[in-house]
Amino acid sequence: MEKKWWHNKVAYQIYPKSFYDTNGDGIGDINGVIEKLDYFKELGIDILWLSPIYCSPLADQGYDISDYYNIDPRFGTLEDLDRLIAEGKKRNIGIVMDLVVNHCSDEHEWFKKACADPDGEYGKYFYIENHKDGEPLPCNWRSYFGGSVWEKLPGHDDKVYLHVFHKKQPDLNWENPKLRKEIYKMINWWLDRGIAGFRIDAIINIKKKLPFSDYPADRDDGMTSMNNMLAEASGIGEFLDEMATETFRKYQAFSVGEVFNEKDEELPLFIGNDGYFSTMFDFSAELIEEEMTPDLYKNAIFKAHERVEGIGFLSNIIENHDEPRGVSRFIPKDALSDATKKMLAAIYFLLPGIPFIYQGQEIGMENLDIVKDINDLDDCANADIYENAIHEGLSKEQALQLLAEKSRDNARTPFQWSDGANAGFTTGKPWLMINPKYTDINFASQKDNPNSVWNFYKNLIALRKNPEYESTFVYGKFIPFLKRQHNLIAYNRVGDKHIMVLANFQKDAQTISLPSKIKKVLLTNVSKTPDNFSSTSTEIVLSPYELLVVEMV
Repeated sequence: MEKKWWHNKVAYQIYPKSFYDTNGDGIGDINGVIEKLDYFKELGIDILWLSPIYCSPLADQGYDISDYYNIDPRFGTLEDLDRLIAEGKKRNIGIVMDLVVNHCSDEHEWFKKACADPDGEYGKYFYIENHKDGEPLPCNWRSYFGGSVWEKLPGHDDKVYLHVFHKKQPDLNWENPKLRKEIYKMINWWLDRGIAGFRIDAIINIKKKLPFSDYPADRDDGMTSMNNMLAEASGIGEFLDEMATETFRKYQAFSVGEVFNEKDEELPLFIGNDGYFSTMFDFSAELIEEEMTPDLYKNAIFKAHERVEGIGFLSNIIENHDEPRGVSRFIPKDALSDATKKMLAAIYFLLPGIPFIYQGQEIGMENLDIVKDINDLDDCANADIYENAIHEGLSKEQALQLLAEKSRDNARTPFQWSDGANAGFTTGKPWLMINPKYTDINFASQKDNPNSVWNFYKNLIALRKNPEYESTFVYGKFIPFLKRQHNLIAYNRVGDKHIMVLANFQKDAQTISLPSKIKKVLLTNVSKTPDNFSSTSTEIVLSPYELLVVEMV
């Protein structure tokens, strides 16, 4: 594996709208990120990924872009962003933008021109099909947000356009080389501006199985999941390789793909030495649909890393802006505590690859738990979750409870800076409800507490960057340990040193027989190094939910 500048970095995702508001309008802004750069420096962050801040009507919280070359006034100006890039560089922090090019906003100039002349140049930037009322639609695909992917083209009763996400997000036609050239020009414009790279959104969707055709319905709405089409679509590599050649590779830019459905044989093409992307997110645990258990989680992340061993790097997460809070999903409710949050942090963080922290994760932010009214939430995907729950026979209260567990708004509530008004996020009215738990879970209460979740993350990052161990954590082999032992998540990182991560993911103690003696305890989630083992023994007893990161003899 060729060594790259980004291999030893730690990344952090900012959801700007909810991070920190400096002007009292209830919406986080770029100046809020600038003001908190020293927060990231102290924590040990190297790369900041900003969720979209481009001009947008915010139908899907900025993932519907109306101008790729400008900043939405809600967040600030281009000059503010330039200042953020410059101030970040002073602190060795690179700024990564969100690249949303499967679709744009229906308020983008391209789509307006397509509506004015569907048969002209810009009509070919989109998927526009002839359709008359009463006739079957071009295909029966269901949008990710519910309902058909087809919508009537504004101003035309006999035409429809494709949107696999929100109807205000028309899909861009990547089969058109003129469209691709415009996208590459825009990407390079941003890289010339000094950003470190991009996180690439929903990129697998850019390749459609053409011509459009139906698949068997999987609900009584007569429609089918997008996954059926994606499983049959082929040839995306040509687009991705062209994009990488025309953009990222020229700049040695960092690129992380939001990739699903990739096949094992495609991994070297995606994240190999000269892959389409620097890295891609590991969504293996996020894709588990049944109730999470420690063994399910272990098997998912172990399999994901075993399949890329020696090929490339995954980006490791427990949550993001599209997922509920990780601690609320992966840890049983009756076991949720600072200790278990620290345990989960170390498990995912010390795997091979690039660790990503999502805003608020480092202070242990949790799900809302209770939603009293759907109008208290904001996400455009909530309606489909709620209506489908009611359709399946759940009561209104049960449907709201489902949203309290599944809604993306769980991760989007404002950052909890303090126990003061609006959690210290804004002096105005927050754009989204504050999580009521902010009085107990907030940065101000954790900063000077050596046993806090925040300081654990700081220590975790410092351990990964410790010159004595960095090479092993970054390039060392990943070797699972006692993979079949129930509720134990344990693995080796073997390089210059031999490090072992051991987590007892249950409420009862476990006895572990180690392959050799422990040389040194590097990190633990208990307040003091446990007395239940000695340097002369290879057998240890892990207390309930105990984590140990140790250097082995």
